[in-house]
Amino acid sequence: MVRRAHDERPKPLALSGRRGQCYNLRCGNFFSSATGAGPLFTENNMPRYHIWTVGCQMNEADSAKLAAGLHRLGWLETARPEEADLVVLNTCSVRQKAEGRAVSKLGSLRRLKAQRNGELKIAVMGCMVGLRSQQLQERFPFVDVFARPQAFADVLAAALPEEDLGGEFWPSTFPEPTGPTAYVPVVHGCNKFCTFCIVPYRRGRERSRPIAEVTHEVAVLAERGARPDGRASAREVTLLGQTVEAYGQDLPERPSLADLFRAIHGTAGLERIRFLTSYPKDMTDDIIRSVGELPKVCEYFNIPVQSGDDAVLARMRRGYTLSEYRSVVEKIRRWVPGAGISTDVIVGFCGEAEEQFRRTYDLLTELRFDKVHVAAYSPRPGTIAWRTMTDDVPQAVKMERLHAVEDLQESIAAQINAGLVGSVQEVLIEGEKGAKLNGRTRTNKIVHFSGRGRPGDTTSVLIEKSSAWSLQGRQVAPDGAIQHDR
Repeated sequence: MVRRAHDERPKPLALSGRRGQCYNLRCGNFFSSATGAGPLFTENNMPRYHIWTVGCQMNEADSAKLAAGLHRLGWLETARPEEADLVVLNTCSVRQKAEGRAVSKLGSLRRLKAQRNGELKIAVMGCMVGLRSQQLQERFPFVDVFARPQAFADVLAAALPEEDLGGEFWPSTFPEPTGPTAYVPVVHGCNKFCTFCIVPYRRGRERSRPIAEVTHEVAVLAERGARPDGRASAREVTLLGQTVEAYGQDLPERPSLADLFRAIHGTAGLERIRFLTSYPKDMTDDIIRSVGELPKVCEYFNIPVQSGDDAVLARMRRGYTLSEYRSVVEKIRRWVPGAGISTDVIVGFCGEAEEQFRRTYDLLTELRFDKVHVAAYSPRPGTIAWRTMTDDVPQAVKMERLHAVEDLQESIAAQINAGLVGSVQEVLIEGEKGAKLNGRTRTNKIVHFSGRGRPGDTTSVLIEKSSAWSLQGRQVAPDGAIQHDR
């Protein structure tokens, strides 16, 4: 998917292109730095980049930001690494499977670089890269640069080694939405240091963006008006943080996530606001009440519980008890009736006995989440658990527990969704497949339906069928009258 940069104040920066040329952002052409003649590059031979992304929504947002910067510098995106001058792998190391995919991709890129006689720049960024990257450099010597998460300047140094972009380049560069939804990081890093998690070691401590900066980006993404070039505008933004409710705790004025909701709520063209991922201890009453009170904030919460046993939670260093977690869920359901709630669970953590897993299973049965993201524990080098605990639950037992949770949640989700049959839901159209449009409800349910509209439109859908994974229906007028099919 191509993400084009939106720079509301283009600046006539002159930057080195490949083979000693110079790119002028205002003109949009490469010229010979020696003779001034040009243009030397057309769209057919402009430098090209390819970004491969794995992992969380924060990684997706980082990749979009990097792509926006490259595009602003005159690079074109290609879906084929074989056609690229620069390939960037934005990696994840939260799970071994994600890291394995990146390693496999690097193997294919090594062969590609050899075939190109070295005329391919390769950058690895994201959570695989720590403060000390010597081991990675020794293992993958063909990689040109290793960059920590959001170290965009380090990546560009591989392609533009002689240029200094200045301190204003990245703050004034925003991804161009490719559809009606967009991610907006609002707090980077994490201070929690859960024993199983590598994120604080890779993304650093919590760093919140000022409200004015976030508000400006949201306004740019949601910009309305005459757009003869057909560019998309975001109708929905998701505010991102590893623990998003920690937003503002490190800023001088100490604004809260609820304050941020209120600040962007009046943005022209913006229809929906989402947020993730939540941390139970940081979920204040004000944040919960603001979700119920502000019309644009969607009634959906993703609050990882990780385990249903207090002793396991203590070993994980999660910082809350099950009683405290239940209290948060109870407040959400009391103050935001009908809200969707999803959670994350890790099975087979160090020392997890069968009865402790059973408590997790019973908690899921009791609280009946709309969705459960479940993973089998895998030790991550460098974490507290990796250094101090024993991974003593056999893999076969982990998988047995994982499948038990999946089967339970499939049954619960099917029952919850069946209860929506016959209701009319507000759906933001995100795309279409075949003869059906698709989008999501305010509570984050996927809906496939017949009707008319285009991405970014909000419409009413009568739910006629359901499964554990999605809803199906037919477009209706706001008063419930069925509209004609497309």
